[in-house]
This record gives sequence, structure tokens and C-alpha cells, in this order.
Amino acid sequence: MRTVIHSLSLFLIILVISASAKAQTVTEKPIRLAIAGMTHAHIAFILGRKDKGDFVLSGVYEPNNELALRLSKRYNFSPDLIYNDLGKMLDKVKPEAVVAFGSVYEHMAVVEACAPRGINVMVEKPLATNVKHAERMAALAHKYNIQLLTDYETSWYPTTAKSFQLVNDSNFVGKLKKVVMHDGHQGPKEIGCDKIFLDWLTDPVQNGGGALIDFGCYGANLMTGLMHNQKPLSVTAVTKQYKPDVYPKVDDDATIITIDNNNMRLRNRIMPSEMPQTVTAKDINVYEDPFSYFYDVLKGKVTMKPYDLYALENNVRVVEILEAARESAKSGKTVLIK
Repeated sequence: MRTVIHSLSLFLIILVISASAKAQTVTEKPIRLAIAGMTHAHIAFILGRKDKGDFVLSGVYEPNNELALRLSKRYNFSPDLIYNDLGKMLDKVKPEAVVAFGSVYEHMAVVEACAPRGINVMVEKPLATNVKHAERMAALAHKYNIQLLTDYETSWYPTTAKSFQLVNDSNFVGKLKKVVMHDGHQGPKEIGCDKIFLDWLTDPVQNGGGALIDFGCYGANLMTGLMHNQKPLSVTAVTKQYKPDVYPKVDDDATIITIDNNNMRLRNRIMPSEMPQTVTAKDINVYEDPFSYFYDVLKGKVTMKPYDLYALENNVRVVEILEAARESAKSGKTVLIK
């Protein structure tokens, strides 16, 4: 497999995703869920989620007390759930599962705290900032037999599930020779991300890089799923800074070619022009809520294959690709994967 990574968030990789069975109405006892870190703007995904009876919030770890209290008022959860020590919170409330919404660099500390206690974890993408962290996290998950998932927004899109089906389950595409994915937006500051989020999102240590990491991980994850975890032969990456005054420490390029999560354009050799198509969760079997997927994994209703998009093995491979991309961008040379 030859994977080409080009220009920060512009990864020449893949726009496909595996599909899973939809979650059914929950009638079982809800899982005790805790939150580790609240500085990621995607915290709204869990705090703003409608109650489906599958999880009950049992504790929150966040050292920034002002932030935690502000969110408790906004999302109407008790301030009594807030702790500034992760270990104390885990021992006090004894959650069955934890979702991590701090910086990417902090993911390893969450797993180091949760794994020995037998607590399952789902982190926001990507799994880790570097291979050393990823391998340490994987070793802990295997040693203590916990689930360790990585959540990507693209994993919820019916259009990406449909793309995966077209590639793998039909003759629409034919033999796959080249895959291209472009992902991005105007920039985190430009779209309104708050300062607390930006402080680590634009830090090369806490986030691992800029758009190369923040958007490149999507393509690496999807391509790894398509290739069933096969290692790439090499990785080549080019990064640029178009806004060094706004993002002085990290790369910042971004390009979008997909329409949105429900609309796609189709074309193949027998289709002379693009055909628009709307795809919804009713049309294709896909979870539109990562927490419902997490719940069903924990309840044994879903068994992940190693190459599935949330799966640990897939996401360790993603970090390997991203680390090679970072090295390639720095050196200006193609990096061969051992």
C-alpha cells in the first residue's frame, strides 16, 4: 500500500467508513460514565446529548474549576460531580467507562489511570500524539483487558458508510488504485473555538501538530480501515503555514471536497456525469452517535474487528502514519515504514 500525505490537513488518503448495526432502545441498566478533561470543544457531544438511558454521568475530572463550573451550569449537571484529581474521582465514583475530552497528549494519562482500575475508555481523535504513547496505551488496554476506542466525527456519517459499501460491497468502484481525501475548515480560531481549546489545539506538544494531526488523522483512520490494518510502505507529507501570525507554532492548511454528512456525488466509468445522492441512517446501517456505539461495545452487542474505525489496532496504526508524516514534513523526504 502506498499512502501519500500532502499539505497538512490535505491528506491523499480515503473518504470511506465501516458501517455497524444501529443501537436499539436501551432497556438495560445504564453504564456509569465519567468524563476526564473538558477543554476539548467536542465536550458538547456528550454533555449536550439527549438522555437515552444508556449512560449516567457519575463524575467529572477537570483541573480548571472555572471551566467545569461554567459547563455544569450550561449543561445542568451537579457541581458535586466535579473533581480536580483524576485518581480520586475514579476511586470515589467508580465509573465503568470514561470519555476523554482533554488534549491529545493527556490521553495516555487517562488510560494509565483507568486501565489498572478496569475502566473502559473512549478518547477523541487521534488516539495519541506519538507512537510511544500509543503503544503504551495499547499495552495497558491489553494487560487489563479494557476497551479503548477512538472517536472520529466521520465515523457517524451515512455518506462515508455508503462510500465504504461502494468500495467493498459492490462493483461500482472496481479495483481500487488511488484514494483521495481532503478534510479541513477555515481554521479553529476562524470558526469560533474558544481560547481554552485553542491553547492546546495549536500547541505542537499537546496536540502533536496542527492540521497535519487534527485533520490528517481522519484520512489515516479511514484508509487503515479500508486496508484492514495493512502497513503503508511509505509516507510523504508537506506542511505549510498560510497564517503564521494566527498559528505561529503549527501548520494551518485546510481544504474540503465533501459536501456534508448526508449528501454525496457519485461517478464511475459508466456514469458520464456526477449523480447527486442523499444518504441517511435509514438508508444504510450506521451509528450516528459514538456513545451509542461505545455502549453497545461495552455490552457485547458489537464486536470490533481490528481494522474497524474505532478499534485500538487501527488507531495505533494511525499514530504510526501521523508520526511518519510529521517526520517527512520536517525532513522533506519520504519516510519508509519498517
